[in-house]
Amino acid sequence: MSHICNVIFYRRMQCVQGNNLTATTKFFLLGFQGSPSVRISLFCFFLVVYCGTICGNLLIITLVSTSKNLHTPMYFFISQLSVNDIFLSTYIAPNMLHILLNNGGIITFTGCICQFYFFSTAEASECFLLTVMSFDRYVAICNPLRYTSIMTDEYCAKLSVTCWLVGFSIILIDTFTISKLKFCGPNTIDHFFCDLLPLQEMSCSDIFILRLEIFFLSIISVIIPTIIIILSYFNIIVAILRIPSSTGRHKAFSTCSSHLTVVSIFYWTMFSVYVLPTKVETLNISKILSLIYTVFTPLINPMIYSLRNKDIHKALKNIIQKHKNVMIRLGASHSV
Repeated sequence: MSHICNVIFYRRMQCVQGNNLTATTKFFLLGFQGSPSVRISLFCFFLVVYCGTICGNLLIITLVSTSKNLHTPMYFFISQLSVNDIFLSTYIAPNMLHILLNNGGIITFTGCICQFYFFSTAEASECFLLTVMSFDRYVAICNPLRYTSIMTDEYCAKLSVTCWLVGFSIILIDTFTISKLKFCGPNTIDHFFCDLLPLQEMSCSDIFILRLEIFFLSIISVIIPTIIIILSYFNIIVAILRIPSSTGRHKAFSTCSSHLTVVSIFYWTMFSVYVLPTKVETLNISKILSLIYTVFTPLINPMIYSLRNKDIHKALKNIIQKHKNVMIRLGASHSV
């Protein structure tokens, strides 16, 4: 711990005393260090995960957009979450694969800031989308008679656009502040992407304003959505317990179980990375935890929403049957 403090102090003294030092214009991302065989194995594994993420989420988007029985608010927001998961994974995975192949990789200062911005906007947008989805389930279970009149297509579109716009807007504040920081010390980042914590550690500028901004933005993008989700599910649980039949309670809860699982995984990893008690623990564990919400969560989400979902299964069977019919027709026309 004392060694880390001495390094940070040395970097800050360099910035204060050495105004003529060349500013850092590039960073070196360490990624996952190891032998070539280990890195190639990890590369193949993460490549399969990334391809599975893209295919799984594209399948959800295709099914929701083409199947009439999935044209409901719940599936509309699931498709929006799939779009966000594709963006999130694409911001991180390709560069991580490049770093694995080359045992590290160089990223420019501009590229690092851009990666941080787009990654953070995807994370913030996911927080808002998960909140809107919990509100949708709250209306469906607690106000079923008014559900269709409240969750109209226009209202759902407005909620979705708001999630994206707010996510893209509020992160601009942090990104602008980080872009003004000075990085005059060693330019090695012990991570596989430009995350907030490593950038804070490397900066030799005063980061008090940045921490203040992060605090207020965390309230908007994390704390408030978390409170809304908790209140929504509290009311949902109360409403479910009032249902007289066990079959009705099971059916009502089954519509929320997938979303609750996704929320639990996402927020658990987010809080584990950014609310750990000491910097040493964060540096040692953050890469593994970051993998969960940047690489694995976008893969797991479509699996959770589709594995036990009868509507998704039915829509998939219909599409497969349509393709079979088309192939049969094509084969018959060629034979003639």
